[in-house]
Amino acid sequence: MHSVNAPSPSVARGRAARLAVPAGVLAAVAGAFAYVGTVDPNEPGHYPVCPLLRLTGLYCPGCGGLRSAHAVVHGDLLAALQANAPAVLGYLGCAVLWTVWVVHAVRGRPLRIDPPPVLLWSLGALLLVFTVVRNLPFGGWLHP
Repeated sequence: MHSVNAPSPSVARGRAARLAVPAGVLAAVAGAFAYVGTVDPNEPGHYPVCPLLRLTGLYCPGCGGLRSAHAVVHGDLLAALQANAPAVLGYLGCAVLWTVWVVHAVRGRPLRIDPPPVLLWSLGALLLVFTVVRNLPFGGWLHP
């Protein structure tokens, strides 16, 4: 006999099934961060060089992202922000989004993400400004 507060086995199986994909995504992201935390991107030869940087000498918005992730894994938030501040904000945003996804999955509600176009255009514009400024002479402090 089941307790009044305990979910039935079928409800528990349904909840576990709904959490399988978020758990898989978490495992993949944790594995990627563990790898970057172990294999230091500050040492040459471990990762490919950014093709834009190699061909043009210009930093793309992602340049420094691996160094940023490495610093996050090691708890050095200042170094992570210096390597690539938008990446750190992206990590935080993805963590929040994943948490909301899990809460929705536990409650059995589908997650619908429908950001307004103005938000997407604003984020794109901010990344463009970041990219341009980090490649100007006075933007050297934004270099990874």
